[in-house]
Amino acid sequence: QVQLVESGGGLVQPGGSLRLSCAVSGSITRVYAMGWYRQAPGEQRELVATITRGGRTKYADSVKGRFSISRDNDKNTVSLQMNSLKPEDTAVYYCNADIGVHSGVIVGYWGRGTQVTVSS
Repeated sequence: QVQLVESGGGLVQPGGSLRLSCAVSGSITRVYAMGWYRQAPGEQRELVATITRGGRTKYADSVKGRFSISRDNDKNTVSLQMNSLKPEDTAVYYCNADIGVHSGVIVGYWGRGTQVTVSS
């Protein structure tokens, strides 16, 4: 069974930093694209950042210059470094990954989410 487990959320003051991590475990062949999404109360889930296996990144305009996504292909992990946090960054952050589960089959998986709260 494939699992994505996030860690690193919490409460931080405006202007502070947090680092989120996500680890993939289970019976897999390869992890392809990975990313972070977030969902604030009453809002739809939105893309924060994605990264391909080769390291190509994409960011939401609202986080460009403040957030940085990275991955370790050997450990099947993805991280999100969040700097200069704002109250509007408050949301549940979800890890997402496209994972090869057996020959020729790729499935998208989600983690359970980790809460990030930016407040003074």
